Amino acid sequence: MPTFHLDRRAAIVLALAFALCLAWDASGLDVALAHATGGGPQGFALRDDWLLSNVLHDGARRAGWLFVVVLCFGIARPAGPLVGLPFGRRLQLPASVLLATGVVVLLKGSNHTSCPWDLADFGGVARHLSHWAGWRSADGGAGRCFPAGHASTGFAFIGGWFALREARPRLARAWLVAAVVAGLSLGLVQQWRGAHFMSHTLWTGWLCAVVAWLSDPLFARLRVPAAPEVAR
Repeated sequence: MPTFHLDRRAAIVLALAFALCLAWDASGLDVALAHATGGGPQGFALRDDWLLSNVLHDGARRAGWLFVVVLCFGIARPAGPLVGLPFGRRLQLPASVLLATGVVVLLKGSNHTSCPWDLADFGGVARHLSHWAGWRSADGGAGRCFPAGHASTGFAFIGGWFALREARPRLARAWLVAAVVAGLSLGLVQQWRGAHFMSHTLWTGWLCAVVAWLSDPLFARLRVPAAPEVAR
């Protein structure tokens, strides 16, 4: 039976990522980058752009959920690289996505931080506050914009690295790169539309990685119960 422990190397990487996210917050570059990516007093020109809105937002979200459904089928009927993967690890692939997504949804729903397109600097009515103040103070806008839900469509798959690293190390590395690139790319889509600041994307990636790291030992210990013997 595998021991119940948290990966220490992952903990170090997460600590470094935490420091980088704090450094970005301290830099105060969120608003400047929002202006550089098309935000102005009249709002964001690409907010309703067909490619960004219909394809890279709505389409990417549907594709992410479709992939989760495929992974769910792979729990009972593994195929391709899932063949030979322990039951707990096959379950971990979709379950870790749902866990990370659920945490983001819960935090987002209780946060009063508004999206950039709601801020007075960009044609809205809200005042700019730190996203950390969003759980105790309202900024006058619609709120519920931190963490970044769309970026989590990619970042939530980070848990797949933990599920695959022992049995499929090469695939695990490719999976991790794909999840991080997808999360950053989807975060940039929302950056250009005015839906999120860069800090929202960075913290969402860190949060999804932490959820994957904390939940990993649970799946490592999971085993399929043996079928009862038939009396003869």
